[in-house]
Amino acid sequence: MMTGPFAPPPRLLMGPGPITADPRVLRAMSAQLIGQYDPAMTECMNEVMALYRAVFRSANEQTFLVDGTSRAGIEAALVSLLEPGDRVLVPVFGRFGHLLVEIARRCGADVHVIDVEWGRVFEPEQIAAAVRSVRPKVLAVVHGDTATTMAQPLADLASAVGDSDALLYCDATATLGGNDFATDGWGIDVVSAGLQKCLGGPSGSAPITISPRAAEVITARRRIEAGLRDIGDDEPARPPIASNYLDLAQIMEYWGPRRLNHHTEATSMLYAARECARLLLDEGLDAAVARHALHGRAMVAGVQALGLQVFGDQRHRMANVVAVHIPDGVPGEQARAALLADFGIEIGTSFGPLHGRVWRIGTMGYNARHDAVLMTLAALEQVLRAYGTNPLPGGGVAAAKEVYG
Repeated sequence: MMTGPFAPPPRLLMGPGPITADPRVLRAMSAQLIGQYDPAMTECMNEVMALYRAVFRSANEQTFLVDGTSRAGIEAALVSLLEPGDRVLVPVFGRFGHLLVEIARRCGADVHVIDVEWGRVFEPEQIAAAVRSVRPKVLAVVHGDTATTMAQPLADLASAVGDSDALLYCDATATLGGNDFATDGWGIDVVSAGLQKCLGGPSGSAPITISPRAAEVITARRRIEAGLRDIGDDEPARPPIASNYLDLAQIMEYWGPRRLNHHTEATSMLYAARECARLLLDEGLDAAVARHALHGRAMVAGVQALGLQVFGDQRHRMANVVAVHIPDGVPGEQARAALLADFGIEIGTSFGPLHGRVWRIGTMGYNARHDAVLMTLAALEQVLRAYGTNPLPGGGVAAAKEVYG
């Protein structure tokens, strides 16, 4: 069958991610490929490491990209840290905490879980008490869970863990670049993320940063592949990392001075990740966080003015995504489909106990801007009216503009 080139329809992606990529990132991706050991390529990789140290607010030498979506970064972290039988504690407050549990169990870990109702987060003492009880090797926590829109406070988590020696892993996919995050300041050992949310890029690359303490645990399991092994490359003292592709010990060698072959770097995604970080740092981390907070507040004010009830504990909502209860009598999926068909705007549904109960609306990355917020509110008003609700004409846009002053 003969087909023409794919022409994606125009869309404004105002869901929980992926979002509309910054055009400057897309332009960066269109640059020509170069060889993986070309000096220009290795210099680009060095620049990316330096840029993401600044993005993560970390001095960690081991800061680089895992080729794959944000889930690849999560799995690389857990499979490289956890050996069969290791205890891991996962505080679950949404869908992506359950993902950490799933991956840790596949690593053969002894997984311990604490739960709170979706729409809430944990108090530091709840996590501290569980750490004292479980004594885990790894405490694995999600920073912001887009399924519930909640953000777990992390600033006091390291002190709450106390003298347990637990390694602290954090999935910051949904928050990095749009919410306060301080890897070293908060004492987090490993953080992974993705480009497709606040960083304003496409899915397909997972920035990660690894503390020296965590790097020691990982390198103790390093196994150099036959055919690459030099004299002095000993077999690991610990069980080797179960995944080859997501083996952080080998990936560290690939990004490090030896440039030891592991995979062929996803060059276009490298360009994308570099541009995402460059644009963020050019804007300034504090300015980007403030921008996300401003447009998040405007969206919340707008949806409330349209008569929609916001879901969850608003003291702990991420700046960049809000969930609203679907009004009684409004068919949620049909309304979302109408918003997409009539206005080219996508918002999200949710998962598990919230599926069919809430919509999730994002204001993140390139879409954390005035026109995207106002267009979404204007279109949503028309869709709500078409399905029998009676929002105040222009109320959502007016409320958002009040926030903008």
